[in-house]
Amino acid sequence: MKSKNKKVICALLLVICALLSYFLWLSLRPVEIIAVHQRRNYSDVLVKNFPLTEQGKINWWLKNKKMLKDMYNIPKPAQDGFFTVIFWCFGDGYKETDGYDRLCFDDMKPPINCIDKDSLIMVNNSKNTGLYFILDSGTYRINDSGKMVKNKSD
Repeated sequence: MKSKNKKVICALLLVICALLSYFLWLSLRPVEIIAVHQRRNYSDVLVKNFPLTEQGKINWWLKNKKMLKDMYNIPKPAQDGFFTVIFWCFGDGYKETDGYDRLCFDDMKPPINCIDKDSLIMVNNSKNTGLYFILDSGTYRINDSGKMVKNKSD
């Protein structure tokens, strides 16, 4: 009986260690920027290996906004400071339009110029609201003290 319990415990520990290793590997992969498409002060950034958590996504933006500006000239704010940057999961790559729910880019030649709509984070800035992040669970802002705050209405 004791031998059987030890085997079960060892098997469970092995599975737990494998899962933890997998999630650690997922979180340590570098973000890969595939392409940037721009229309005036709107930028669409196609990525692979984006952070899994909402806090990780926001932290990635905060840590890499200078690199994005230097390498890709994004964001491109309007005169009043407004801009939107949307990060999209590149997934299976560019596809043909389905005529319904794919995001297609005008700066590419059809037919293979669309992606499945799978947004990861939207970063917005405006004169009235300042910098804010829209994610699946709601909208986050950085308050005056530098703390991340989720909007109460979300």
